[in-house]
Amino acid sequence: MKKHAIIFLVFVFLIACGKSDDNVDYKEKNNTEIIAYIEKNNLDAQESGSGLYYVINEPGSGVKPAATSNVTVAYKGYFLDGKTFDESNANGISFGLQQVIKGWTEGIPYFKEGGRGKLLIPSHLGYGNQGRPGIPGGAVLVFDIHLISVN
Repeated sequence: MKKHAIIFLVFVFLIACGKSDDNVDYKEKNNTEIIAYIEKNNLDAQESGSGLYYVINEPGSGVKPAATSNVTVAYKGYFLDGKTFDESNANGISFGLQQVIKGWTEGIPYFKEGGRGKLLIPSHLGYGNQGRPGIPGGAVLVFDIHLISVN
């Protein structure tokens, strides 16, 4: 009886270990979620080759940043359900595009200074399967952005 209990516990442990979200590939799931969000909200979104979707509401008329630029951006970050997880003030924040998530490094250069729009970022271009405090692993991130300046 004791031997059967040990085998059972080892079996349960192995099954539990195999259910980790660390190895889940969210690309297809995120893409399906993003497409549904775009359709539900009637957005005119473009897809990049990486899986990023972007909406340009106002392209802007100033300088266009490169992936290595330092920029000032006002933003609101939220999940597909509309729950906000982060937001800047109207003056924005300044940072180097090499210091942020891949979705921003790729997405912000679609805009010129003064531009406004939306980035829909799948988890592999955001915080991945691990997430971070306040952002669960595998989450799609939506950002309303205003590119104030290329510094």
